[in-house]
Amino acid sequence: MNVAIRHDPSFAVARLELSGGERARVEAGAMAAHSAGMSLEAKLQGGLMKSLKRSVLGGESLFVSTYTAPDGGGWVDVAPRLPGDAFTVEVDGAYILTRGSFLASSDGLELDTKWGGFGNLAGGEGGFLVHVTGTGTLVGSCYGALDRLTLAAGEGITVDSGHLVSYSDTVQMQARRASAGGLMQSAKSGEGIVYDVMGPGEVIVQSRNPHELVTWLTGQLPFSRT
Repeated sequence: MNVAIRHDPSFAVARLELSGGERARVEAGAMAAHSAGMSLEAKLQGGLMKSLKRSVLGGESLFVSTYTAPDGGGWVDVAPRLPGDAFTVEVDGAYILTRGSFLASSDGLELDTKWGGFGNLAGGEGGFLVHVTGTGTLVGSCYGALDRLTLAAGEGITVDSGHLVSYSDTVQMQARRASAGGLMQSAKSGEGIVYDVMGPGEVIVQSRNPHELVTWLTGQLPFSRT
């Protein structure tokens, strides 16, 4: 599977180019268009319990759509829910996504939801992360533009919990409050939980925070002012 991303970084669309008989897995509802002759099957990937865990805990759809190209090949265009960018990762082993970041993958990758520890629970990611395993191409999405940071062994950065998208399984991560002054200082600064990230490995960060978008929209809805 080859992936061509266009209209980035604000309104990215990823085109999955498939050879004859090749399959691609796509997040339910993400398909924008496809070439003639593509066949579609939506199913519970990994069985009912695994699919429920991925949906309820991992923030992904219950069903995964599988597109199969006809003999002459074809393509599928996929787009994220929120305006922003898309990216690809060549996975050979394992890779980790935060909730809602999966967009599509080649057929050789499997998705599972695993407990990420109480640090992730405090960071607003629900404690659960999407683990992608196998060999193949992963397509992820983010809200806003993205930065790909490659950390050397022992090199560290601090990332706000709402801006973290994905990272290599070699990366070490620890959650903490942004301010050492407790809840009052956190409220004054507007910063809550951050991650201290330590390499080696890649970290992908998004320029916008979806939690802030939800907070703003909630404040604009009529029932919030009654």
